[in-house]
Amino acid sequence: MQAASRSSFQPAEAGAILAGTLGACAAAAGLVGWAAGNTGYGLLGGVCLGLPAGVFAVYRRFKGYFS
Repeated sequence: MQAASRSSFQPAEAGAILAGTLGACAAAAGLVGWAAGNTGYGLLGGVCLGLPAGVFAVYRRFKGYFS
């Protein structure tokens, strides 16, 4: 039996996952902020929540590389 090959780390894919997750969180929170009456605070909250969510998404995608 052959050992499972280790996945390679692709910086462009990691950046796209990070940016996509950050953008999705910012957009969703911006909509919530818009509904509440202040879009700017909603976007700020989305970015603050989206950055750790994006880092977690990249970690989950490349967890075989980091261990």
